[in-house]
Amino acid sequence: MTDFTDEELALDPHFADQFEAGFRPACQLYLISPPTIGDDFVDRLAQAFDGGDVAAFQLRLKGLDDDAIAAAATPLQALCAEREVAFIINDSVALAQRLGADGVHLGQSDGDAKEARKLLGPKVQIGITCHDSRHLAMEAGEAGADYVAFGAFFPTTTKEVTHHAEPSILGWWTTLFELPCVAIGGVTPDNAGPLVAAGADFLAVSGAVWNHPEGPAAGVAAFRDVLASKAPPPR
Repeated sequence: MTDFTDEELALDPHFADQFEAGFRPACQLYLISPPTIGDDFVDRLAQAFDGGDVAAFQLRLKGLDDDAIAAAATPLQALCAEREVAFIINDSVALAQRLGADGVHLGQSDGDAKEARKLLGPKVQIGITCHDSRHLAMEAGEAGADYVAFGAFFPTTTKEVTHHAEPSILGWWTTLFELPCVAIGGVTPDNAGPLVAAGADFLAVSGAVWNHPEGPAAGVAAFRDVLASKAPPPR
């Protein structure tokens, strides 16, 4: 096997600039739950949805067993269905199947997309964390994932960060592949502009919404301008 230096493997930050942009829908919001939720979270989620368009909501509750997550999920899933927001379960294919979730998001150690597809069928959305790796993203696409997630792009307190991605990976991906990509990790209205400009199809956000001083509705509304900052090319 040929060994390459980090410099040889580095992605040209201007790679996407060499190509004419193809059509992609405008960037959308992908909302992730806070690490812990209380009894009032259904109301808080409804407030977030009131703040603007949200394409998907991921329930991510680390450290709880499936029964506890399933109990918390029931009213949240019903609200998502009412608001036409995709309901995504984090990590667990079995729980996604049990709940009839719209999708599941898998980390690199949470299972294989091919196996998940066999269990969940063709209609359930499968997302794969790909960190800062073009190789992992291509593998995910070949395995049948419905979207790939890159990050973290910025410091975040939501989870421990071991990989740092640059916006150029979004431009590289969207130039070569039709499969949607999600930008995740410390994303706020103030820093998201370069991610949208680079080609992110979705911004995955958590703390910027749940910790907004004026509440979740204001947190979602604060992303409105940056999401609209790059209109899709004409069809």
